[in-house]
Amino acid sequence: MFKESSINLDIRRVAIIGSGLSGLTAGHRLRAAGAATRIFEKSRGPGGRLASKRVAGGSADIGAQYFTIRNPDFGTFLDHYAGPETYQRWHGDLRYQRKDGGWEGFRPEQRYVGVPRMTAIARQLARHLEIVTEVRIEHLARQDDGSWELFDSQGGSRGHFDAVIITTPPAQAKMILQNSGLDHLSENFSSDVKQMHACWTLAARFEPGLALGYDGLQAQSEILQWAGNNSSKPGRQGAGEWWVLHARPNWSDEHQDADPETVKATLLEAFFQATGVAREPADVLIHRWLYARSQAPDGPGHLWFDDQRLGIIGDWLSGGRVEGAFNSAESLIAGWQKQEII
Repeated sequence: MFKESSINLDIRRVAIIGSGLSGLTAGHRLRAAGAATRIFEKSRGPGGRLASKRVAGGSADIGAQYFTIRNPDFGTFLDHYAGPETYQRWHGDLRYQRKDGGWEGFRPEQRYVGVPRMTAIARQLARHLEIVTEVRIEHLARQDDGSWELFDSQGGSRGHFDAVIITTPPAQAKMILQNSGLDHLSENFSSDVKQMHACWTLAARFEPGLALGYDGLQAQSEILQWAGNNSSKPGRQGAGEWWVLHARPNWSDEHQDADPETVKATLLEAFFQATGVAREPADVLIHRWLYARSQAPDGPGHLWFDDQRLGIIGDWLSGGRVEGAFNSAESLIAGWQKQEII
């Protein structure tokens, strides 16, 4: 179980770039250890992959569809900092298609979702942290006293910090390092940049609902990776059914600049082929993730450059799952505590 105790305030003030789950975890763990943190987020709100969009009748989860709690410390962290009311188990009937065309159920496992939407977890985690939204950090400048000064995309200074933690996808982390004259550090994860893939996501409302008899599927399709009945998750009431479709990584990469209307029609057709049901949806929402999924194997957990006082964390460094974001932040903070720098 994680400990909430300070050790040695050698690092007193930390900047965290990105407010996804890894950034929020690091913020709370450092705050509990006695360090001051400030989180910079380029979007309007926190969450990263714990993303949802408000739609007719409620919301649709357009990022991570569910998460697991294989590490008991993750559940303890969520209960303590977000609250047990922010997530529930999803008893969805999920199935995948074998190569011979037959269907089987997913392996038994406890799967969870945010309630009433995935963003509920991130918003509760963000409540007691200092987060500056709609600010894109462009580069870092090392000062004579060893601290870092952060500059935004408009050239404005965003303060001085003893250490910096970058939680962005690897391509964006690489760009920040290059802009800061730290190109050599990005060589430690250059392969991860190439293994991050885009994802086209479509949310479609069918009224009345499709009544397929199951709640999610992974089909043998060159286009469709996942389809899930968002309306079957706890806390999602509303007319009809909202289904969320994720395109396959390779297909999304090849078509990342395609016309959204073309992508919509292609994804819906792939969904109809997988389910055997073809009906025009009542509402549609489409979203493109440029950096959605990592195909890299389980990584080192985190990267820490002690001479620079600069760390990099994220789910892509720890298996790629939602829980991996937590594990990545935990591994960095545990390393700091062993070195007694916080």
